[in-house]
Amino acid sequence: MTFPGFTDQDFDVFTVPGLEPRMNQLIEQVRPKLHELGDRLQPFLSALCGEPMFSHVAKHARRTVHPPEDTWVAWAPSRRGYKAHPHFQVGLWSTHLFIQFALIYESGQKQAFADGLEGRLEEIRGAIPSSFFWSTDHTKPDVQLHKQMTGDDFAQMLYKLRHVKKAEVLCGVRLERNDPLVGQGEALLETAERTFETLLPLYRLSY
Repeated sequence: MTFPGFTDQDFDVFTVPGLEPRMNQLIEQVRPKLHELGDRLQPFLSALCGEPMFSHVAKHARRTVHPPEDTWVAWAPSRRGYKAHPHFQVGLWSTHLFIQFALIYESGQKQAFADGLEGRLEEIRGAIPSSFFWSTDHTKPDVQLHKQMTGDDFAQMLYKLRHVKKAEVLCGVRLERNDPLVGQGEALLETAERTFETLLPLYRLSY
């Protein structure tokens, strides 16, 4: 079965006003594609990581007022969930699609990641392509390009991971919604696979 990719209608879901109307559109239109992505990429990620990886589509179940501004599918080495673990994601904001590694505030492995990143920082900085981005907050679309990251930026990120409870680190690629690749499903899957291969060292640092 060929993955269809994403359309303008998928991104426009995030402009629908109101929690219930937006969630209905999200469930009907975008979520089936995320489930398909999860199923298609799960075997690849399991082989890449050398352990079973399980896909989890965001449910946004805690929301009672504010409609979600983004959504995603995540893969982690736990059948129960992904938030407490280092994981990989593919998701959408209204403006773009992202493919990324994520270590969010609920993870207990931030200290291990910070120690590992500090010990191999120059190697990692050389291995991450200049066009990739870094972020320290998964709830905001703002990112910083890898080529713009300074030594001080990494030092600040390491400090936050060690000392700030809600600190996070994300790294990956951003594809604007009008990028032709976004609508070319099979090519998008291949891009996700190559991106995850590049990000694998970050996943390894967490353990």
